[in-house]
Amino acid sequence: MLEEIERPVPKDNEVLIRVHAASVNPLDSHILASRLARVVTRSSTPGTSGRDVSGVIESVGKSVTLFKPGDAIFGGCVGAFAEYACSKESKIVLKPSGVTFEQAAAIPIAGLTALQALRDKGKVATGQQILVIGASGGVGTFAVQIAKHLGADVTGVCSTRNVEMVRRIGADRVIDYTAEDFTRGEDKYDLIIDLAGNRRLSEYRRVMRESGRYVGGGGLGVDVISIPRALVSMVGKQIIKPFMSQKFLSFMAKMSRDDLSELASLVAAGAISPVIDRRYKLSECINAIQYVSEKRASGKVVIDVLDAAS
Repeated sequence: MLEEIERPVPKDNEVLIRVHAASVNPLDSHILASRLARVVTRSSTPGTSGRDVSGVIESVGKSVTLFKPGDAIFGGCVGAFAEYACSKESKIVLKPSGVTFEQAAAIPIAGLTALQALRDKGKVATGQQILVIGASGGVGTFAVQIAKHLGADVTGVCSTRNVEMVRRIGADRVIDYTAEDFTRGEDKYDLIIDLAGNRRLSEYRRVMRESGRYVGGGGLGVDVISIPRALVSMVGKQIIKPFMSQKFLSFMAKMSRDDLSELASLVAAGAISPVIDRRYKLSECINAIQYVSEKRASGKVVIDVLDAAS
């Protein structure tokens, strides 16, 4: 059951969005964990859950200059699991006409994380050998496709049921971790994008080239890797950093209008395509969050807030 609240009013630098679609991120389950009992019995707590949004601008604050009512947009906000949400002008971009609202809603956090991990931290270059651990997840599916677009040779690591999907989105090779241990293989990688964080430092080093890079990190506002494990890993990497040529990097994705625009252009051109696992109604958002929290999703999970064509 959803709770009826007053329609939000945009601040001077904000726009009011009539939400068409939103997508679920691990961050949403963290936000709701402390208030789950209340959510289950009362409401979906609009205004707090949901960070990825797509929709049509209903009204704009007096300082907004880049958008007008009627513009179809997507980007980041707080409270996307609702019929209306406000977002800062700096956190949204225009939705290309050829990109559906569902596709657009799936892009922001996962797409930004993958793009920035590969380009900014990973320094990916044409012809490099890249390993994506967690290739079937929301970030992983974007990482595989963006890496291929940037000219890399990509190996994805995932479970048995996702092998064909990861191959279909462009991976040159796929390792089923239930049947094969990638740390025992003979292949060496220039870059490892790690979205699982469940291996020892020595295991990663074994499959990295001497000048290789490891990037482990998270989406906007929350680490993909558990905080205790990430802290221990980070300390260890910093201690040995002066003694090795391999680089171990952690990062948090940042909201960027330029990067959102780049991702939108890639999707519109067909260079990459958001992988959508399941679609839920707004009244089912708790079920959607639960599904994502169980780490069973292959790609993104979308909330259809408004039935719209595109």
